[in-house]
Amino acid sequence: MISTPPKHAAIIGAGLTGLTLAISLHRQGISCMIYELRQPTVATSGALMLSPNALRILDTLGLYERLYRQGYNFETLEFKNHEQVTTDKYYLGEEKLYRYKALRIYRQSLLTQLRAEVTKLEIPITYGVKFSHVISEDDNGVNFAFFDGIHATADILVGADGIHSTVRKYIGPDVVPRYSGFVAITCALQRNKLTYPANVSAKDYPMPVAIHGKNGAFVMAPQNTDGSEVLAGTQRAYPEQDRAGWDALLGDRKSLLQLFRQGYESWPTIVQSALDNVPLDTLAIWPYYVVPRLESWFSTNSRVIILGDAAHAIPPTAGQGASQGFEDAFTLAALLPCITTKLPLDKALTEWKNMRQQRIDKVIKLTMQLNNARLPEAEREKLAASGADVWQSGDSGELGWLYNADVEKEVLAYVKAETKPSPHTCPIDWLMSKMSATKPETVAP
Repeated sequence: MISTPPKHAAIIGAGLTGLTLAISLHRQGISCMIYELRQPTVATSGALMLSPNALRILDTLGLYERLYRQGYNFETLEFKNHEQVTTDKYYLGEEKLYRYKALRIYRQSLLTQLRAEVTKLEIPITYGVKFSHVISEDDNGVNFAFFDGIHATADILVGADGIHSTVRKYIGPDVVPRYSGFVAITCALQRNKLTYPANVSAKDYPMPVAIHGKNGAFVMAPQNTDGSEVLAGTQRAYPEQDRAGWDALLGDRKSLLQLFRQGYESWPTIVQSALDNVPLDTLAIWPYYVVPRLESWFSTNSRVIILGDAAHAIPPTAGQGASQGFEDAFTLAALLPCITTKLPLDKALTEWKNMRQQRIDKVIKLTMQLNNARLPEAEREKLAASGADVWQSGDSGELGWLYNADVEKEVLAYVKAETKPSPHTCPIDWLMSKMSATKPETVAP
């Protein structure tokens, strides 16, 4: 039974979740080492949505002030029908209710800022190493290896290595990511290339927007600071491919463009104008994979842990993939200093996983509702007839459970209920007061 807090963690993966975990662990006084296969010179394409629950964590870590100026700040995603009538809204953020607007930011910009913070905190990263396997683990720590033959040890090993996680194979060797049957096809184009409905100016046309028609939904979302560049995309049913097959689909840009433009005649003018102005070099695909619900996110001896996409890959429809990875990292870092004889590591991790899984389950349900709203018209009609869940907005604060949750406070409340704090174990009251003191009074525009 492990009844003392870990002093040193090894993190596999220097993506968004792994870097956030490292910064969060440093905040809690736990040292760590990060191992990453790709060199930092490898550019990462695309942009992502960050909703208030993620921005609150980044704000607590001192990063929000740098980030919000580098992306596009907004509140709602509007749903429009083929006739360009607004039928619904989905709040990806709202300053009045959730303290933050949503932020769409280039993935590379976010990675750059997280790496800069890791460097500032003098957290070491070893690049160009590929994790191989866990050699052994016991009450003294975990021993693991890389493909180049190097061995390393740590008190705990955390896999933040994505949906096709190698670390996960140690915890759930039979777990295989499941393909959803859909692939997203996207491009990045200039907003001034779009043709807007009659009597509507570019300034007055709301974005981000999801236009629903016979072909499904076509999404357009600004992704730079002034909104001049727009991600445009839709999803298509497509047979699963192996890695070589997906690479081949992406590599044949002309065929991919034809797939993107299927059903062109059924789209309204603004979508047609987007499809007429696709820069081929910006075409991208995103096959939707999910990780089956796992029984555990940690090993038998509790020394090996997974989080983020390695534990629960979520389709991007609700903008919660990265956000839930941040929550995993932030809450795990809050929990680890609190390990005592009254709250040993295996018990603490079990409750942490259960708390996180309940939240992930709600997010997945929300994501499926939004996915159903994006299906082609005929399939949406079938769903409506069967009574299946399709997103429809309700009261103004309905997403408070998602955006306003104080996930660190919830973890610390659990710890406080389980064990009596003392100056020599886990100073819960001090941590909670510190957390409250660092919470910003105002939010930048």
